[in-house]
Amino acid sequence: MSRVNPPFRYDVVGSFLRPADLKEARAQHEEGKITDQALRDKEDGAIRELIAKEKAAGLKAVTDGEFRRAYWHLDFLAGLDGITEVRADAWSVKFKGANPKARTIVISDKIDFSDHPFLEHFKFTKEAAGDTLVKQTIPSPSMLHLIPCVREENYEPIDRYKDEDVLFDDIANAYIKAVRKFYDLGCRYLQLDDTSWGEFCDLSKRKAYEERGLDLDHIERKYVEVINKIIASKPDDLTITMHICRGNFRSTWFSSGGYEPVAEILFGNCNVDGFFLEYDSDRAGDFSPLRYIKDQTVVLGLVTSKFPDLEDPDAVRARIKEAEKYVPLDQLCLSPQCGFSSTEEGNVLTEEQQWAKIALIREIAGSVWKDC
Repeated sequence: MSRVNPPFRYDVVGSFLRPADLKEARAQHEEGKITDQALRDKEDGAIRELIAKEKAAGLKAVTDGEFRRAYWHLDFLAGLDGITEVRADAWSVKFKGANPKARTIVISDKIDFSDHPFLEHFKFTKEAAGDTLVKQTIPSPSMLHLIPCVREENYEPIDRYKDEDVLFDDIANAYIKAVRKFYDLGCRYLQLDDTSWGEFCDLSKRKAYEERGLDLDHIERKYVEVINKIIASKPDDLTITMHICRGNFRSTWFSSGGYEPVAEILFGNCNVDGFFLEYDSDRAGDFSPLRYIKDQTVVLGLVTSKFPDLEDPDAVRARIKEAEKYVPLDQLCLSPQCGFSSTEEGNVLTEEQQWAKIALIREIAGSVWKDC
């Protein structure tokens, strides 16, 4: 019998390479050469085509590929009440290579969730997917604190948030509303994408933050507390997972380090239904931090989305076997380590190579688990 509830034995993180004609339409729109409606029409067609390809690839949950976004996180965060997207002189985090267009967010008023454009985006995707489950991806609530309050060295809270507990309460309440509205539209699979934990795994970044007087263990516990409030409010038939990333832009990265510095606080206390964990390179460390996992599903990101070369199936199966020392096989699944296009630019591989990665993951999962 096939696994009924997500995450699935072979799964994806969410973003896919944008087709060339969609990239061109977005560029034309930015230059004022086509209308908002013309861009929407192009996005709609590209998403319908993507969903057909996802179904043909055998995926049990489909996404919109994040085709309507420029970034995996800022588009959603900037749509929240009280958040303003602004230009930045430079990214506060540096990738090991090229960097995206520098944008950031600031907290300008009370944070809340009301008439967010992602709700209409989800409605379209669900209708286009028909009877197939839709996975909705949004940035984790942790990013609402990490970006403007931790990365920003000169952060000055507005009056309402001089008591930081009020800020964390408002973030939690905004996401509780978001979860409920997505659920009411039919969402049953929601993923929180989060790079904060990847940064906190990086010993050099931890040192730099601590030298500024930041208590990272306290911040991590507050992040888990916020997420657990959201989880506690969700309906029983909604699956919420978390994807942890160390950076993904044009096949580059910005954080490095195993999960040990955050494992006890995160894996031992965060009540998400599953973790999508980056494990495609030595930068992610070994599996020993998984000893803190309780009953959460662990989706092993053993296949890289950054490069086109296909992994050796036997080597991937051997690594799954190694992970079994810490987490039972029944709690494990397989996916790419990240999305294929965390920003609209996309990683350095072709669409054909992208789908070959998905096929490889499905093939390996079918040889490891009987309930695929």
